[in-house]
Amino acid sequence: MNRLRIEGFLLFDHIDRFGEARSKLATWLAEGKLAYREEILDGLDEAPGAIARLYAGENRGKLLIRLPGARES
Repeated sequence: MNRLRIEGFLLFDHIDRFGEARSKLATWLAEGKLAYREEILDGLDEAPGAIARLYAGENRGKLLIRLPGARES
């Protein structure tokens, strides 16, 4: 018999340490120890194709859609 156990990380189990985590993650990001990927598509007309790409597993990292007139932060 084979067994498998999968356990995830639930943010709300550690909400009391959110400030600490945010500070450490920001530091690691600034130091280049943490990297992330994002792909930005322009315009709402890209949404159907973006959803199809998500379901097909073709995205790597965050897949975002920038709306016209939206501010960049």
